[in-house]
Amino acid sequence: MLFNSINFAIFLPIVFALYWLLQNKNLLYQNILLLIASYFFYASWDCRFLFLLIFSTLLDYFTGIKMYEARKPGMKAFWFWLSIGINLGFLGFFKYYNFFADSFAESLSLLGIKANFWTLKVILPVGISFYTFHGLSYVIDIYKGRIKPERNFIDYAVFVSFFPLLVAGPIERATHLLPQIKSGRKFDYTKSVDGLRQILWGLFKKVVIADNCAEYANNIFNHSLNYSGSTLLIGAIFFAFQIYADFSGYSDIALGVARLFGIDLLRNFSFPYFSRDIAEFWRRWHISLTTWFRDYLYIPLGGSRGGTWMKVRNTFIIFIVSGFWHGANWTFIFWGVLNAIYFLPLLLLNRNRNNLEIVAQGRYFPTGNELIRIASTFSLTVLAWIFFRAENVGHALSYIRKIFSLSLFSKPEGVAFIGSNQPCAIVSVVIFFILIEWAGRERQFALAHLGLKWPGVLRYSFYLAIGLFIFYFAGSKQQFIYFQF
Repeated sequence: MLFNSINFAIFLPIVFALYWLLQNKNLLYQNILLLIASYFFYASWDCRFLFLLIFSTLLDYFTGIKMYEARKPGMKAFWFWLSIGINLGFLGFFKYYNFFADSFAESLSLLGIKANFWTLKVILPVGISFYTFHGLSYVIDIYKGRIKPERNFIDYAVFVSFFPLLVAGPIERATHLLPQIKSGRKFDYTKSVDGLRQILWGLFKKVVIADNCAEYANNIFNHSLNYSGSTLLIGAIFFAFQIYADFSGYSDIALGVARLFGIDLLRNFSFPYFSRDIAEFWRRWHISLTTWFRDYLYIPLGGSRGGTWMKVRNTFIIFIVSGFWHGANWTFIFWGVLNAIYFLPLLLLNRNRNNLEIVAQGRYFPTGNELIRIASTFSLTVLAWIFFRAENVGHALSYIRKIFSLSLFSKPEGVAFIGSNQPCAIVSVVIFFILIEWAGRERQFALAHLGLKWPGVLRYSFYLAIGLFIFYFAGSKQQFIYFQF
């Protein structure tokens, strides 16, 4: 069930109404409703994989209790590694089995050994990377003694499967979400209205920006041999806005929907395309995943506390693993390596924490120097996104070679811009989108405070205009990009 579908538009008000009708009843009833709604939401995609979600939930619930009750360190470690092994085993099978089988066969062929490995047509369960990481952080925190296990299965199951975050995050922590699930919640009109504003902006990002940019990006990437370097550069820029608007749009809708139910989820984006260096970009992009890898992989490996070799090693590990998390393709690994190369000079020169505050804070415009650094960081990011979008490494390299050829200075081919809307109109809307994001960059999301002090007629006319944009510019409905991860 997609957030931008009619089914969800029917599903959400029904669950919302039933949920708040139960607010004066036992909290358990509200959580049971959330669990049933979440399982229905997930099963609407493919009910066959609901068992996998339930199994993963039961596994981490019981191993968490067993670890806490274990009297001997050996038994505690046994339950810990059982949970870790099974979770990663399922994730590895569904997501990476064919990748490893094909890669191993290709490696043997380079040595002159012909091997035919049996590969499977495995359907990747939606959200498996996200709910697996929910469970992993919970189990690791219990093992490290940071938290105690949750005894109420309903509460724990809601933590894992809460439907706004179930299929594409943000990746929650038990320390943040579980206390909210276990606490009584009262309807808050202000919070709900704020949630509706964030949902509206998230839908605008997805339907207007991401889906329309996808038409042009897909056409250019899928026929890249036919186009000049200038057209390919435009295609890469379109994809950069597609993936940002798609994923941050999903996150905005998820956070907004959660607020309707009185729950605050972790922030996942903080205007990353206004970053002044790559380190700042990664503090602002997919924040829940970045901090997950920092806390559960980078810091345990030693972080940046050791010598130069350890800093270099840990940086490459964290970015390569992050790339591989995104998908079973060498393109994602190359994407991770390229970002590590971008990040490393900042780390070694101790400049990776130079830009902790939002750019041009308290000012309307950035300085010339800030603008140059934003443009430079965005350019590096667009280049890396080519690997993320390309079908394979060869495709990415040929795409980049053509961009840096003399054809970069030729006129872009108009035939590349075949779609339901004229490209100049979409470019105009993208510019409008950038301006609104810039105006709201100091807030949790672009529309958080924008227009609140305007006269009511003007403010609601602005919201209506965004709604009309969504209706008028609605492109062909595209699945959210991160559903495949």
